[in-house]
Amino acid sequence: MSNITNQIKADETLDCQGLSCPMPVVKTKKAMENLEPGQVLEVIATDKGSLADIKGWANSTGHDYLGSLDEEGVLKHYIRKSNPDEVKEEKKYPHTISNDELQAKIDDPNAIILDVREEAEYAFGHIPGAVNYSFGELEQHIDELDKDKEIYVVCRTGNRSDMACQLLSDKGFKNLKNVLPGMSQWNGPIEK
Repeated sequence: MSNITNQIKADETLDCQGLSCPMPVVKTKKAMENLEPGQVLEVIATDKGSLADIKGWANSTGHDYLGSLDEEGVLKHYIRKSNPDEVKEEKKYPHTISNDELQAKIDDPNAIILDVREEAEYAFGHIPGAVNYSFGELEQHIDELDKDKEIYVVCRTGNRSDMACQLLSDKGFKNLKNVLPGMSQWNGPIEK
């Protein structure tokens, strides 16, 4: 791995160690604004969720996600800034539901609460009955979700769940709602 690290020349390095979602993506967006097209940003993070978050953000905006390296729990992400004609306007999934509205639907047998946080985040507290497929592993589990049911997608702050809703929508799911603001402000029942 050190061979690869020595070959990668980043134009800027952004240190996001110790920060959790959504901060690595928020800081990455800001740092990309200061780069010239073609330049490479190295983002150093310790949040395991940043792997899926940064890759998803880069792919949704048209920037080139070059890859990531894991060096003993420290992730190094590499993103190349695209030319203006390659960049897509970042979109938000339009169908949302508030935490309070979701609380009223927890016991609905025709609903699925899909928690796209990392396994460790889920283990320390989740909405009772929620199914957990981390955003990074969601595509592997798409066939396990019922397209006919209403699916409420939740993460810590609404960013990963937004990207998950877009991904599921692209795969033909119609009954999706992004839960805002997510588990960071959830006041309902918690299961561990």
